Amino acid sequence: MPANSIAETRAALANAFSGLSATCYASVPESPIPPAIVIVPDSPFMEVVLIGKAKTQVKLNFAITAIVASNSNAGSLDNLEKLIIGILAAMPAGYVVGVVEKPTVLEVGQSPMLVADINVSTYYTQTT
Repeated sequence: MPANSIAETRAALANAFSGLSATCYASVPESPIPPAIVIVPDSPFMEVVLIGKAKTQVKLNFAITAIVASNSNAGSLDNLEKLIIGILAAMPAGYVVGVVEKPTVLEVGQSPMLVADINVSTYYTQTT
């Protein structure tokens, strides 16, 4: 069933990851609790495919950020790799997966987290 809004498209993608052992957010949380998956717009966010009176179609680009606690280098990297493989395995039909960016350490408050972005895209059509 096609989504009625771009927010529904993001929520449907988040729902596809509900079986993974990570909290999934369809927007940026104030303070993510690892392991977590965060879905945010990527750059460029929208690529216009078609503009017309009856419908508008855009290619939507998202960054799926995989987040794990950064407690030990080897263990954290292993946990991140497992989460990324789980995300790729759960990717719903209709999405094109691009690259997985290199892991980086992100500090949220006093908590260091190891994160990596997975670039994905899909098409969205708004009809009038």
